[in-house]
Amino acid sequence: MLHLTSDHAAVILDHAQQAYPDECCGLLIGITTPDGQRSLLEVIPTRNAWDWEAAEQMANAQPSLGIDRQQDKRSRRYWIDPQDLLQAQRYARTLTHRDGTPNLIGIYHSHPDHPARPSECDRLCAWPDYSYIIVSVHHGVPQDLLCWKLDPHHQFLSEPIVIQPTGGDRS
Repeated sequence: MLHLTSDHAAVILDHAQQAYPDECCGLLIGITTPDGQRSLLEVIPTRNAWDWEAAEQMANAQPSLGIDRQQDKRSRRYWIDPQDLLQAQRYARTLTHRDGTPNLIGIYHSHPDHPARPSECDRLCAWPDYSYIIVSVHHGVPQDLLCWKLDPHHQFLSEPIVIQPTGGDRS
């Protein structure tokens, strides 16, 4: 289960709306408890760095995806620059929290004019142990905000989200 505040949700939804008709993407920093509960501490919006170089890297890493000029555009794909990922991981190590050591616990992105369900590309490129928030954005308006996590067979399962009102400090 992923716990976040209404402010966290607002940052993600706003980023999705601002990026439309392209996909937005960003990183989730938080705490994972021994029982698997996750608490989001910070949302880090990133630039969608998808380009033809990213498409080639993805096709090399996941040959079954290939390169499809119709699908391989920012409105259908996202790519987080590895430098952004590294900076977020370093930043997380500078944080302290009473419930444990903050770390990168997930990624979010949007699906413009598509449901908030993982695509096959999302599944093939996903990492175990991360939470994946997907926001559907229809005609520029954010709709559903859903969370997913890989099971042991590398298939996505729904991960429950608890959105708490901002103001109840959990740090």
